Amino acid sequence: MRRFVYIRCELLRTIRNRRYALAALGFPIVLYFLIAGPNKGEHDLGGSGLSAPLYYMVGLASFGAMNAMLSVAGRIATERTAGWNRQLRLTPLTARDYFRIKILTGYLTVLAALALLFLAGTTLGVRLGARDWLVMTGLILVGLVPFGALAVLLGHVITADAIGPAMGGLVALLAVLGGVWFPITGGALYDIGRALPSYWLVQASHVALGGQGWGRTGWLVVAGWTIVLGALARRAYRRDTARV
Repeated sequence: MRRFVYIRCELLRTIRNRRYALAALGFPIVLYFLIAGPNKGEHDLGGSGLSAPLYYMVGLASFGAMNAMLSVAGRIATERTAGWNRQLRLTPLTARDYFRIKILTGYLTVLAALALLFLAGTTLGVRLGARDWLVMTGLILVGLVPFGALAVLLGHVITADAIGPAMGGLVALLAVLGGVWFPITGGALYDIGRALPSYWLVQASHVALGGQGWGRTGWLVVAGWTIVLGALARRAYRRDTARV
């Protein structure tokens, strides 16, 4: 029962936090219309055979999902500053429940962000089959698991004052190395990118462009980062809550 009470509390706090909602939900939509809107009549972007609204929607789907999930770090850092974590120590809530509820809240925000972005895409003429929508969304959700662990970790090691600039720089860096804004086909950036979960998150969204999704390397990278970041997040949480 305590889990459901805390989940309800988290969802209500998320909905009422206008700044958080604007950053996680509004920013990708505004960016999409600014980029894709003026090019909505372009149906062969760069000779790729893809329409501009579709290409930019897919790119921003991975970016928006990553941004929404990592935004959880900012909320955790703010809670630590306000002393909310100290209050949680007085409850029967376990570290596992805490992680699950935080990541669940992040996923609900991600789903809302993706739904709004996909709706925005349809207003500019994007049309995909049901299977493409489902496979792309499902693979994106799987690819976000290590980012959920990363959000919990960063929320417990970075202060509320520093979390904003730190997350902005991190998301921008991961987006570049993941190939959100331009394809990475070779060189050092390609090798680095393939070792990061952001690259495979972008590949998940590219299923809608005719991509093949992940091979064995992709699954191993996502699983490996999930294990490592999950262990670090648990350690950071326990160290933080152990302080007087």
